[in-house]
Amino acid sequence: MGAFYIYGYIFLVGFLSFQGNAASFLDADKLALLDFVSNFPHSRSLNWNVSTPVCNNWTGVTCSQDGSRVTAIRLPGVGFTGPIPENTLSRLSALQILSLRSNGISGPFPYDLLNLKNLSYLYLQFNSFSGPLPVNFSNWKNLTSVNLSNNAFNGSIPVSISNLTHLSALNLANNSLSGEIPELELSNLQILDLSNNKLTGNVPKSLQRFPKSRFVGNDLSLSYTHVSGIPDVNPPLKPVPKPKGDGKLSERALLGIIIAGSLLGVIAFAFLLIVCCLKRKRSTDLSGKLEKGGLSPEKAISRSQDANNKLVFFEGCSYIFDLEDLLRASAEVLGKGTFGMAYKAILEDGTSVVVKRLKEVGAGKREFEQQMEMVGSIKHENVIELRAYYYSKDEKLIVCDYYSQGSVAAMLHGKRGEERTPLSWESRLRIAIGAARGIAKVHEENGGKLVHGNIKSSNIFLNPQQYGCVSDLGLSTIMSQLPPLIARAAGYRAPEVSDTRKATQPSDVYSFGVVLLELLTAKSPVHTTGGDELVHLVRWVHSVVREEWTAEVFDLELMKYPGIEEEMVELLQIAMACVVRMPDQRPKMADVVKMIENVRRPIDFDNRPSSEAKSETSTPLPPSLPQSELQVPE
Repeated sequence: MGAFYIYGYIFLVGFLSFQGNAASFLDADKLALLDFVSNFPHSRSLNWNVSTPVCNNWTGVTCSQDGSRVTAIRLPGVGFTGPIPENTLSRLSALQILSLRSNGISGPFPYDLLNLKNLSYLYLQFNSFSGPLPVNFSNWKNLTSVNLSNNAFNGSIPVSISNLTHLSALNLANNSLSGEIPELELSNLQILDLSNNKLTGNVPKSLQRFPKSRFVGNDLSLSYTHVSGIPDVNPPLKPVPKPKGDGKLSERALLGIIIAGSLLGVIAFAFLLIVCCLKRKRSTDLSGKLEKGGLSPEKAISRSQDANNKLVFFEGCSYIFDLEDLLRASAEVLGKGTFGMAYKAILEDGTSVVVKRLKEVGAGKREFEQQMEMVGSIKHENVIELRAYYYSKDEKLIVCDYYSQGSVAAMLHGKRGEERTPLSWESRLRIAIGAARGIAKVHEENGGKLVHGNIKSSNIFLNPQQYGCVSDLGLSTIMSQLPPLIARAAGYRAPEVSDTRKATQPSDVYSFGVVLLELLTAKSPVHTTGGDELVHLVRWVHSVVREEWTAEVFDLELMKYPGIEEEMVELLQIAMACVVRMPDQRPKMADVVKMIENVRRPIDFDNRPSSEAKSETSTPLPPSLPQSELQVPE
């Protein structure tokens, strides 16, 4: 017993010591921040004071999950002027994100920030810094994204940047940097902009995978051929000349063509109307029978090949019904998707579930069951759980929860009237963050090899916390092949999938990039213009950005939210990185999650200032926003 008390005492002392150290670290961070703000003139008021707790209270400050350290400082547009006070921010040894963009900070680069060995994201763009950059960047081993654009830095680009193996984004545009560009053998580098400096010489081979537009405004030789999937966004679009015919049709011939075309159009329309009515009648009559000769309860019992097949529920599912109950339930058609028809089934106890009737399944029973067990084992708040499945020779069904708010596609593209509430910017960010987390979770499964295969806004819903969650995952693996392109799905499918008919994780990233563009523009992936011309969203966004009219991209409904312009541009930049043509140039889904989270941390949603307060610091979006301002999110 004596030894027990001694060990217990030692544990208690150690625990209290740890707690004390954690508190002392946070107190030290708090004191450093108070020294920083009291010695740094600024025009906007901050709610930082010694009597309030730092975490979850101080504007622009984010702490670690356990609340022991300050990990992020985001203070854009606060009105800081003059040089950053020395020995203030450099004392925040756990700091990972520092954003002081769009202020009036002057003086040399704050060299004492090099002491922040955990720093991953540094955003100092749109200030008045001057002088050379640090020679040695090697202390920042974790540095992932750097934006020092639109300042007055001079001197050469430090060679030590090549040691930043985690660096994925580097923006030094619109400074006065001179000399030659060093070789930067950085395999993770996805975004680079060195335009509008005083650089000379040739573009190193290691950087020739980037478009020439990232180097314009320098005295550089741009003789290389750009072959990467990273899009060149500066050259203007040239209108394609329309072919001109030499001959003219007579009025009588023209009239005959018009009459014949009209008659054919009326006949085709009538035929389609009849077919659609018949299909709708068959589809909606699902009280005990699925559409198109489906499986009724009587057939399920009588068919010998189906007698031993049952509805298989996954562990943790609280639903209590069997296949007969499901097939007898009143049902309505939700829509036809890539892999089959979806129905809302209302059971006798009032429970609503979604039943998807799969088509073109190429997998045998064993392979189908293995894939369903893998998908059904995924438990994540941003992934809609698979509750049950059914397999027989003639029918393959999957069952999941019903989400009454409808899909993101319906929210974005539904009829706009008094009953429809437009999606706010906060809601769209939550959708993007949640869906990205869900897809990243899917990509972790099966040893990091599982593919979603069908990412689109109609397969994204809102969970109880109003974050996006993904459904319909993992079905592409069991299909004989991806079905031919249809108009709705064509805009989501990565270029390489159109040829191979095989989905991959990089093609998932592409599809998710299209969803981000949908959230930003409120346009469908494939839509028509006033002249009934089909327009692909990705191509349209690229064409608008090429013309440097980025503001024209965004949904007009978002314009009423002040202070979000930079966040929209940042999310647009992430989307464009996802939809590059070459699959190996697209970021991994886990990296996409980090980038979107850094547009605005989830904790900031609940502490977001009111519209009135935000309007004080908002910067109006210019009608022409150059591509150099499309930056990695922070």
